[in-house]
Amino acid sequence: MENKNVKTVEAPEGVQGEGFFATRFDQVIGIARANSMWPLPFATSCCGIEFMATMASHYDMARFGSERVSFSPRQADMLLVMGTISKKMAPILRQVYEQMSEPKWVVAVGACASSGGVFDTYSVLQGIDKVIPVDVYVPGCPPRPEQIIDGILHLQELVKNEDLRRRNSEEYKQLLASYNIE
Repeated sequence: MENKNVKTVEAPEGVQGEGFFATRFDQVIGIARANSMWPLPFATSCCGIEFMATMASHYDMARFGSERVSFSPRQADMLLVMGTISKKMAPILRQVYEQMSEPKWVVAVGACASSGGVFDTYSVLQGIDKVIPVDVYVPGCPPRPEQIIDGILHLQELVKNEDLRRRNSEEYKQLLASYNIE
C-alpha cells in the first residue's frame, strides 16, 4: 500500500534486500543532519521580513526540516544572518556564533549581510565573513522567500555530503584560526 503522493528522501547507496537496508553510517548521519536543521535567525532589517514570509504558511520552510526556529544559540545549528550588520554589532554576532555547538553552519541572507549592500560607510560591516565563516550566500536586496529556501536547500546539500571528520581536519582548524576562533 504505497502512497504515490508522498515524497521521501532517496536512500543512500547501499545493499538492499527484503526487510533490510545496509549503508554507510556517515551517509545516514548526513541525511539526518540535512533534514533536521534548526535555524537561528539573526535579523536586523528588511531581509528579516522576507524570512518571516519564508517561515509562514505560503512558503513553509518546515517542509525542508527547519520547522523549529531556535532563539537560543546553544540549541541551533544553522545561523541565518539577515540585514545590515554594524561594526558595533559584529562582536555580538561573533559571540552568538561561538555559543552555537558544533556542527554549525552560517547563511548570509541578502546583500547587506553578504557585502554591506548599498551601505559603504564607516559604521557598516562589509560582509559578515569578516567576522565569522560563511557557508552559503543568498543574494538579493531583499531576497525573495524562494531565494532563501534555495539557499537553505543548497546548505542541505553541503551538509548531506560533508565528511563527518571535516570539523576535526587541519584545514577546518586553520579556517577557524584565521578568524581567531578556538
